[in-house]
Amino acid sequence: MLDRFPRAAIEEIVGKLLAFVIEDEEGIATVSEAAMQTAGFDTEVIRDGNTALARLTEVAPALVLLDLNLPGVSGLDILNQIRTDPRLKETKVIIVTGDPVGAEPVNELADLVVIKPFSFDQLHDFALRMTSSATE
Repeated sequence: MLDRFPRAAIEEIVGKLLAFVIEDEEGIATVSEAAMQTAGFDTEVIRDGNTALARLTEVAPALVLLDLNLPGVSGLDILNQIRTDPRLKETKVIIVTGDPVGAEPVNELADLVVIKPFSFDQLHDFALRMTSSATE
């Protein structure tokens, strides 16, 4: 549904799009949050899998930046929940991981897989690409 309207029109009606940064490492979470904000998102940083699952039952973000290795519930379990919840079918997911082999099983489910380390500019550009394809 969002693909019928320009991003600017959506933001004018409902405000900025929301991005969840689901990452337990503080430094990566800080950089990721800043990259999402400069790409035009409101952000919410979530540090563990259990909290992430709970928030995803309450809110449908436009974008989720998801670490695979989280305390509590794994990033893979969260990704599976996102992909099976009809409310979240429009949510774009960028997986961030330091484990290229561990990322292989999620290639089909994620919109994009980014291997750590990554730069602020890369993440910013990836976020813009994910949302422009969903909202234009």
